[in-house]
Amino acid sequence: MSTAAAAAARGLKSVTRAAFSWKPTGRAQQTLAAAVSRSGVGLHSGACATATLLPARAGEGRYFVVEGEGEARVAAELGNAEPQSPLCTTLRSGSGVARVRTVEHLLSAMEALGVDNCRVEVSGGDEIPLLDGSAQEWVEAIRGAGLCEADDIGGQKLEKLAPKIDEPVYLRKDDCFVAAFPSSQTHITYGIDFPKAPAIGCQWFDTFLDADVYSSKIAPARTFCIFEEVEKMRGAGLIRGGSLENAMVCSMTGGWLNPPLRFDDEPCRHKVLDLIGDFSLLAQNGSQGFPIAHVVAYKAGHALHTSFLRHLSGMADVDQGTLA
Repeated sequence: MSTAAAAAARGLKSVTRAAFSWKPTGRAQQTLAAAVSRSGVGLHSGACATATLLPARAGEGRYFVVEGEGEARVAAELGNAEPQSPLCTTLRSGSGVARVRTVEHLLSAMEALGVDNCRVEVSGGDEIPLLDGSAQEWVEAIRGAGLCEADDIGGQKLEKLAPKIDEPVYLRKDDCFVAAFPSSQTHITYGIDFPKAPAIGCQWFDTFLDADVYSSKIAPARTFCIFEEVEKMRGAGLIRGGSLENAMVCSMTGGWLNPPLRFDDEPCRHKVLDLIGDFSLLAQNGSQGFPIAHVVAYKAGHALHTSFLRHLSGMADVDQGTLA
């Protein structure tokens, strides 16, 4: 951890709620120009599932419809995110009937590429396919389908709004934190530290965000795990669909078991991918989810990402126990 980052972490001892405001982008909301689907195993269930992405009307936002749950929609919004969802982001409908798991990679690609409104039909289970463990195949699918301006039910275009941070806001748990600072551009700085796995070690990744940067520098980064923790996770009913084909596996003593890496800092870039997917949940009614801000995170994860958004939105106080 750098000296500057250490100083920042020491200063983040409480949560400061900051207002954010919705700003017009000058662009119309978009949706897919055609349907597209991808199939593969779910990371945790191990079941083969299919996710079909379909165009949606302006103002509908991004939402999931899970096979066997009728037409119950699970909106990709913060209020539907389960606060305690191990090793993935899980959404559950307001009625609690329908749920969909491991949505973060797909939502990350849709947020970064500007798919503001989309119906996602999930069959073969309640989990989004992991594919190769990155968001690269979702980017290829979206670009293959193409984008177009979306019409609402009355045939009108709707302007896309974006949340803009007006003053600093942060959340800390031990030496892990997420902070957002006012900025004229979307800027991300992310750090990780795995001292027990020297091949990963401490990494930092810093970037401004747009569709091209995302597609080339973030989307290809694959999920990863520590080899010595695999059996424990599988014993807890997790990562049943994980393999050397869809995740990078690092041994504490032997290093990477399935090289080569796509980037020297691929694990850190994947955390940025996850952050974008989780922050997309701030979107409402076809708006942008990721705020216009400089977001700085260190050793954060899905729970801290979504808890930060709850504080930013003033939804609830964070139970520090859920962040452990």
